[in-house]
Amino acid sequence: MNQLNTRHLYLCVPVREDIESFLADVLRGGVDVVQLRDKEVDLARQRACAELMAPICRSFGVPFIINDSPELALGVGADGVHVGQEDVTVQHCRELLGPDAIVGLSTHSRDEFDAALDQSATYFSAGPIAATPTKPGRRGTGVAYAVQSQARSDRPVFVTGGVNARNVAKLVEDGLRHFVVVRALTQSPRPEWSARELRRALDEALSTVPVEPTQ
Repeated sequence: MNQLNTRHLYLCVPVREDIESFLADVLRGGVDVVQLRDKEVDLARQRACAELMAPICRSFGVPFIINDSPELALGVGADGVHVGQEDVTVQHCRELLGPDAIVGLSTHSRDEFDAALDQSATYFSAGPIAATPTKPGRRGTGVAYAVQSQARSDRPVFVTGGVNARNVAKLVEDGLRHFVVVRALTQSPRPEWSARELRRALDEALSTVPVEPTQ
């Protein structure tokens, strides 16, 4: 079974000074995948932050993923890497990290998703379904694109773009199952409470739909 099939709440977080306490808070709150993603800081700062994050995620049994750099993922003992359409290839990540590593791939259109299905990614992301400041300059793809991608995929599809505790139930009702969050938690003054609220809304919505078949 794909190790991410049963994981539904994926946090992307930038480098931050309180990363240890913040990360423990959101993991207690129910986040079950974590990615370090920061386009603004240098590799040395990313590495220092990742070295703090990896053992915390490990202690919670939660996969830890690095954005863009399979070399950094290998160096800090992360569980995998997430790459975009303009980053290194999935094949390169596999060659460096091995067949059991998690490798995620972003998609933003049906053509990109069609091409992604032929690659050895562990999971895909689809979106952002709505424009978001974490993806500057990228227009929202709309919910229909993500729903169609989910329906056509043999692997988990994580939806990006403005997911929060208020809209996640409707997104589940629309047919989505796996969600990436950023601002709903990174901008919260009470991250553990916010994670719990989001997790509660998500789990309640998921409890009303059939269990996903294993792959």
